Amino acid sequence: MVPTGSADELGARPGMTVRGGDEILLAFARALRAGGVPVTQDRAHDFLAAAALLGADDPAGVRIAGRATLCTGPDDLARFDQVFEAFFNDRDGLPRRRPVARTEPSLTDLPLDDGSAAADADEVDDVIRAAASPTEVLRHRDVAAMTAAEKQRLAGMFASLRPRPPLRRTARHQPWHRGDVDASRTLRSSLRRMGEPAAIEWRRRAQRPRRVVLLVDVSGSMSSYADALLRLAHRLTHGIGNVETFTIGTRVTHVTRALRTRDPERALVAAGETVPDWSGGTRLGETLRFFLDRWGQRGMARGAVVVVFSDGWERGDASMLAEQMARLRRIAHRVVWVNPHRGKDGYEAVQTGVLAALPYCHDFVAGHSLATYADLVEVIAHA
Repeated sequence: MVPTGSADELGARPGMTVRGGDEILLAFARALRAGGVPVTQDRAHDFLAAAALLGADDPAGVRIAGRATLCTGPDDLARFDQVFEAFFNDRDGLPRRRPVARTEPSLTDLPLDDGSAAADADEVDDVIRAAASPTEVLRHRDVAAMTAAEKQRLAGMFASLRPRPPLRRTARHQPWHRGDVDASRTLRSSLRRMGEPAAIEWRRRAQRPRRVVLLVDVSGSMSSYADALLRLAHRLTHGIGNVETFTIGTRVTHVTRALRTRDPERALVAAGETVPDWSGGTRLGETLRFFLDRWGQRGMARGAVVVVFSDGWERGDASMLAEQMARLRRIAHRVVWVNPHRGKDGYEAVQTGVLAALPYCHDFVAGHSLATYADLVEVIAHA
């Protein structure tokens, strides 16, 4: 099932020899993580060892090894089977044809009514049948409920987002067709004409892009959204330019350099290898305090648009989170909290983290689908 040979080490420990077959198994583990299963490096290494023990050339053995080492609960088993079928059948060139149910045409006798037929002949009704395209349906789907194939299609749709940087006014002025009278330029223009009256020159305050800071929660409760949120961060990084991205969970990790890679797939792999607390716990108060002490208070968050992506499940002290959010609001231009459950029916802000943070947020928006990400892009542009 899996060939052998030399391969690039993807997520291997230092000194660990990776064969060609292991490279394919690691690629499958990475695809499984993109499909929503929280696969860590340790689980991937256990998967390689189990597959080698059961036989990497045996599809059944690889499936058993993967289900035993890569899945953490019953919810992961269904996603594992979907990704396994899509990954290995497509690679081996053995797509399975789905049986097509045969349908027999049914004939229905319609009663003929001369009166109604004459009335219908006089009236012509234009019937418009409209159906949403698959792309439009996918734009409004919850990312956590998508299959691996749908997430792969969604990854290509992030290019449709058109982010624009928020602007701030500077102390300098620039020529403009209206605004305040530019006395200096008007006088110089008159002097060039030997004192003759000249056209009035106008000016306005110049504008510069405002910095955007993204804090992405990669804890266990946010693992099903982390891949899409990092893709959104990659799109904002290359669409706006002045963007700094951090992941938060049990610690704070600066991943801006990894996301500056032009290829989104390579950027996400580099970011995933940088983050040590993927699918871990959540200590928002402590991590936010560390971010403000090391980066935010020194100027990175000062006057910036700070966007926090989190569901608000706080394991630490909620009062500490409220205190740090108050610090953040004092130095940031605008604070936006993005909750993936915000746009779902029946949602109520009952999490301790959300209740502690909401008084210090300017915007509280949804973030569970591509359509909500497009709305967030507009919120950032007008901040």
